[in-house]
Amino acid sequence: MSENGESGMQRHGKLRIPSPPEPAMAFQPELTQQFRQLHTHGLLRLANAWDAGSARLIESLGAPAIATTSAGLAWSQGYADGDHLPVANLLGTVAAIRRVIDVPLSIDIESGYSDDPQAVAALVLQLAEAGVSGINLEDGATAPESLCTKIEHIRHACAAAGADIFINARTDVYLRQLAPASEQVAATQARGNRYRDAGADGLFVPGLTDSASIGAIAAEVALPLNVMLRPDLPAVAELAALGVRRLSAGSSLAESVFDRLQAGALDFLESSDHAGEDRPPLSYPQINRLFAA
Repeated sequence: MSENGESGMQRHGKLRIPSPPEPAMAFQPELTQQFRQLHTHGLLRLANAWDAGSARLIESLGAPAIATTSAGLAWSQGYADGDHLPVANLLGTVAAIRRVIDVPLSIDIESGYSDDPQAVAALVLQLAEAGVSGINLEDGATAPESLCTKIEHIRHACAAAGADIFINARTDVYLRQLAPASEQVAATQARGNRYRDAGADGLFVPGLTDSASIGAIAAEVALPLNVMLRPDLPAVAELAALGVRRLSAGSSLAESVFDRLQAGALDFLESSDHAGEDRPPLSYPQINRLFAA
């Protein structure tokens, strides 16, 4: 239903034209199995999309799967990153992306948009029904028990519904400095093993860049290891040799689009062929502040 209370109709002058029916939603077990297989060999590279257009473009370049960036998705709809995006907006974007791609789709749901494990499980079940093959679910600054409980509820809900979904458990030990530097490897290993026991299928450690630490975590935690693109990250071949199975672009592609948009808009608005040449790139914090609540 729209904000003015009308439902299922589009206005064209004085005519009221029925909206086309929504496409039927269904579980996609074949795509989920395909997505799982992508984590079993080589290094899966995910160029994170944020809407149907970016997803379709990335797929057209040969990407074997599409994953979203929570930051880019939120920014594209005028919200700051960090659990601010309304769930209805998320579901609408998922439907739009699923309509235009044929490959598996993984959705970053941040912390699940709720502290209630049952609510998180219900959301994930909705995503599975919409044809989503995987999710990213993060612990943030919370104790690991919180994410474990959410994962367990998701597993129970999916089993009861006959659904399957790849749960990529993200830990922010490095990104948020949740442990002293000397203890970060051990803390990540401990959390990773707990998330695996709760039912996670993968471990995502954004901010992890050191080769020795990557190798130690990959060797200790029996889950496909996912790292995020950073300037100081080892080369792709080394990552694969260290045991990394998934490399995510994160918000970097969305950031570059906003940066190019800023530069182009400034050039146009200032009516100068050379305006903006010496400006520093637009950063994640600068973009996120544009949408601060």
